[in-house]
Formats: sequence, structure tokens, C-alpha cells
Amino acid sequence: MSFFSNIFGKKEKESLNQGLEKTSEGFLSKIKKAIAGKSKVDDEVLDALEEALVSADVGIDTTVKIIERIEKRVSQDKYLGSGELNKLLQEEIESLLENTATSYSFSTELPQKPYVILVVGVNGVGKTTTIGKLAHNFKNAGKSVLLGAADTFRAAAVDQLTIWSERVGVSIVKQNMGSDPAAVAFDTVQSAISRGSEIVLIDTAGRLHNKAHLMDELGKIKRVIQKLIPDAPHEVLLVLDGSTGQNALEQAKHFTAATNVTALAITKLDGSAKGGIVLAIADQFKIPVKFIGVGEKMEDLLIFDKHEFVDSLFSLERKSGA
Repeated sequence: MSFFSNIFGKKEKESLNQGLEKTSEGFLSKIKKAIAGKSKVDDEVLDALEEALVSADVGIDTTVKIIERIEKRVSQDKYLGSGELNKLLQEEIESLLENTATSYSFSTELPQKPYVILVVGVNGVGKTTTIGKLAHNFKNAGKSVLLGAADTFRAAAVDQLTIWSERVGVSIVKQNMGSDPAAVAFDTVQSAISRGSEIVLIDTAGRLHNKAHLMDELGKIKRVIQKLIPDAPHEVLLVLDGSTGQNALEQAKHFTAATNVTALAITKLDGSAKGGIVLAIADQFKIPVKFIGVGEKMEDLLIFDKHEFVDSLFSLERKSGA
């Protein structure tokens, strides 16, 4: 059990529904076609369901697991009406996420201060934006936040993080472009200790994920901040672009091989019909999906809740009265 507990309000639920609308529309339309005119779940329905899951980027391995679970339920119940399929599918998807989802709250007391979060991911996935949104949420929850601009290979990355620090109203530690990222991380943590900051968010370079220097660089950053706080970083958050589907899965493979990723943030789900990738990543890596991005606004980085996610995936079905 996480030391965080989840608070999911009406506003967050509306954002989640809207963010998953494209995925939900495509996914449910295929299911509707699969069960049209059918009185029970048969092989044809299961084949169509498999296609619907794969097209939503749930992935082959995870799809097979879900289909096998439903086949087992169908054989146990002997007769399963097609009208019950959606409810059964929701139950099985949520069950699949049972050991991968976690509860979280920005306002809960931290186990240690400063609490250091190292943020990793390739360029273009929304990494810096996610850091800005996290800073906003933590600050709104009454916590003091310090940002560290350790992506020193791109001037734009430092500039973007600086803009976010000003927008949110939190401090930032940065150095000149080309500076040693580990030195920036060390200065950030050292500054957090002297200021009494509660949350430290360190941005890292998002260069090509299949290079050995990624592992070396992240390893060096960890070693230097552990000189100040032996058990830091307390979280290594991998940011993935959900709209890229299976490519996000590949990135997850590379990063989990390079470093000890402890949590995932999946962004840009609002502009894509590939929201099922969340299920594939959560199932295959057994790493908690803690945040999902469903829009551009600062409030559009949501805490991941398995029940609410699956519920929203099927919300259009209820709205249509089917």
C-alpha cells in the first residue's frame, strides 16, 4: 500500500472522461459491432473484442490475457449474454491492473523531506511540462517545491523549465548550457536542504534512449545526490507519450533497463485513440502508473486511478444508454 491516498473529484472525473473520449469512441464502437444481433458471447464476438483491444493499443500480450480471462468466465457461466460483456470486460481489465495501480495524493504528508523525484524520458514526450504540472499540484497542496534543470544539453529545456517555474511560482536551480547534469542535481538537492524545500523535481536529458550514456548519466546523478541524501532519489518517474502507442512501450523497455524506474506518467492521451497503451504498460512492467496527462492546462495532469480510468473508458456506453 502506498503512503498516498487518492482523492478523485468531479472536476478530475470530467477531465478524465474528456481525455479518454477518442479512445472510448473507437473502442466501444468496435464492441457494439461485435455484439450486434448476438444473443451470447461466442468465438466471433471474442475475435472482434480482441481486434477492438489491439486497435486501442492495449497490446497483443495484454489483450491475450484479457481474452483468456473472459473465455474462462464464459465457460464457467455456460451462458453469457452479449449485454453482459461490457460489465465483464470492465471487471477483467480492472482486475488486470490490480497489482500495477497505486493510490496517490499531493496533499498527504511526505515520508521524507526533501522528497526527491528524478524525472526521465525522451525529448518530446511532455517531460518538462509534466514537471511544471507536478510543481503546480504540489504547491497547491501547500508544499514547497524546488526545480532542478539538469537537462543541460538543450538550452530550450532549461528555458522551458524556467518559464514553468515562473508560471507556477516556484524556485529553480540551473547552470549554463553544457554544464555537468550531475552537478546541477547536486546543487538542487543541496539548495533544497538549506531552504527546507519539501519536493525536489529534477529534469534530466531526453536524448536517444538506446545509448549507453543514458545509463551512465543517470547513474552519476544518483551517486552525487546520494552523497547528500543516501536513499535519494525517492522516485524515478518515467514520462511516456501515450499518443505514440507501441513506441511508448519500447521506450519503457529501454528506460527500465537503464535505471530503476519506480513510477510512470503517461501524457497526451486526450489527442489520441490509443489510451489502451496505459493498460499495456501497466500490465507488462508492473510499475505503478501514477499520473496521466489529458490536456494542456495545469490541472490536466491527473492522478491515475484504475477504477476511474476503466470507468471512463466505458462512460460513453452509459451516456448512449446502451
